[in-house]
Amino acid sequence: MTKHRIYTMTFASVYPHYITKAEKKGRTKSEVDEIIRWLTGYSQEELGAIIENKTDFETFFGEAPQLNSSRELIKGVVCGVRVEDIEEPLMQEIRYMDKLIDELAKGKAMEKILRK
Repeated sequence: MTKHRIYTMTFASVYPHYITKAEKKGRTKSEVDEIIRWLTGYSQEELGAIIENKTDFETFFGEAPQLNSSRELIKGVVCGVRVEDIEEPLMQEIRYMDKLIDELAKGKAMEKILRK
C-alpha cells in the first residue's frame, strides 16, 4: 500500500500556509508556533531546524519529543472528517494540528485551543 501524499510532504511546505491562515484572521506566527510546540513538544529551535532541513510529516511526528497527552481532547471536523474518528495514527496527528490551526483562525482563545 502506498503512503498518503501528505506523509512525504515537507513540513516546511505546509507551515507557511498555517501562518497565512492565522494572519489573515488577525492571529500571529508566534501563536501558530506555540500551538505546534504544545502539540509536539518541539522547542522553537528544533522547529526552525525542521523547517530548514525540510523534514517530512512522517518524520516530523515520528520524532516529536513529546506528543501532548491532551491532544486526545481535540474534537471536531477537519476536511469533512471527525478527527477523533480517524483510525490512521499519523493522519490523526496531522488533522489534530489542522484542527488547532482552524480554531486559532476562527478566533478561539489560546487557553481553549491548548485545552487548559
